[in-house]
Amino acid sequence: MSDTILIIGACGQIGSELTQKLRETYGNDHVVATDIREGNEDVTSSGPFEILDATDTEGILKIVQKYKVTQVYLMAAMLSATAEKYPQKAWELNMNSLLGVLELAKDKHIKQVYWPSSIASFGPTSPKINTPQQTIMEPTTVYGISKLAGEHWCNYYYNRYSVDVRSIRYPGIISWKTKPGGGTTDYAVDIYFKALENKSYECFLSENTRLPMMFMKDAIDATIKIMQTDAANIKTRTSYNLAAISFTPEEIAAEIKKHIPEFKISYKTDFRQQIADSWPQVIDDSQARQDWSWNHQFDLELMTKEMLKNLQ
Repeated sequence: MSDTILIIGACGQIGSELTQKLRETYGNDHVVATDIREGNEDVTSSGPFEILDATDTEGILKIVQKYKVTQVYLMAAMLSATAEKYPQKAWELNMNSLLGVLELAKDKHIKQVYWPSSIASFGPTSPKINTPQQTIMEPTTVYGISKLAGEHWCNYYYNRYSVDVRSIRYPGIISWKTKPGGGTTDYAVDIYFKALENKSYECFLSENTRLPMMFMKDAIDATIKIMQTDAANIKTRTSYNLAAISFTPEEIAAEIKKHIPEFKISYKTDFRQQIADSWPQVIDDSQARQDWSWNHQFDLELMTKEMLKNLQ
């Protein structure tokens, strides 16, 4: 019997591209996309789609039973910058959705769960360079607090109830297919749109703010790879560090100028600067590379070519 996959939050930045890739891999009918409202038309029209609130555990169970779902990818979350504006709502969405899905897995309604964490689960006291898999984690943002708590809930349900839950700490994700969705690393997506539209960009982070980033294709490949890996290889049940490239606004602007010589960047920092300053600059993901053979394909140069080519 082949797996049937449920994606919760399928119209979001990562969810929409993950849905398409999973449908290519497993077949359209084997991937059920859900979101709180209709969004991305590719997602809603290329296979089964249902409206679903990620915090409605009963609603999730109905869909699991209706489609005989075996795996759940829980992609719904309120991201860092938005979560700072609505702390209570962010906590409720980010936590209750996870606990509901973990309970369904504990009760054997589903076999496997994927839940994404983030570099936001680190904090100002974590080492900034080559941030190790296991280190001091004292996040200072609502998003980061919810992600760190979620990691420990995943680990608890694995140890206590043998729930096969897997997780990755995403860096900033860059894609040409979906517009930014309220994250601190979103400047690295927006800058490409503005470079083509206006030949200029005003950045909300300072020129030398170095952050870990990743091209969407690499993030999707990693997500599917960790879920397809034999359970015996998954040694970390909180969440795996994942890395590809780290760069500053100044460096990404210099790369864009190679293609658009007249491009100009200016800087006007806002509240997101403080969030970025609390995060790692370079991540050590050697454990993911060792345990399940993770490897990235895109560097800054290749990613910039891909972004500008596709956005044009």
